[in-house]
Amino acid sequence: MRTERSLRTQLLVLVGVLIGLCLLRPAPVWWALVALISCAVIAAELFNTALEHLADHLHPEQHAQIQAVKDCAAAAVLVLAIGALLVAAALALSLWRQTPS
Repeated sequence: MRTERSLRTQLLVLVGVLIGLCLLRPAPVWWALVALISCAVIAAELFNTALEHLADHLHPEQHAQIQAVKDCAAAAVLVLAIGALLVAAALALSLWRQTPS
């Protein structure tokens, strides 16, 4: 965690999300969805970090195919992060619809 800025950022966002959930107090199903997508994002970030470190260790010099692998792993994290934003948007819409007019 000390050396990975992206992981620190993801964990900081997770803390913010947990604070937001505590304040908004949504239904338990939303807690489960947010926990699931949050864990998936953190797991993807960890896999990405592990893959990058392994690739750098095995092939320290620049190589087009290894760069493509690293880019795909980073893109997987991005796709999950976008999924997390979609879950957040769905939660916000759900809470907005419950608010009396």
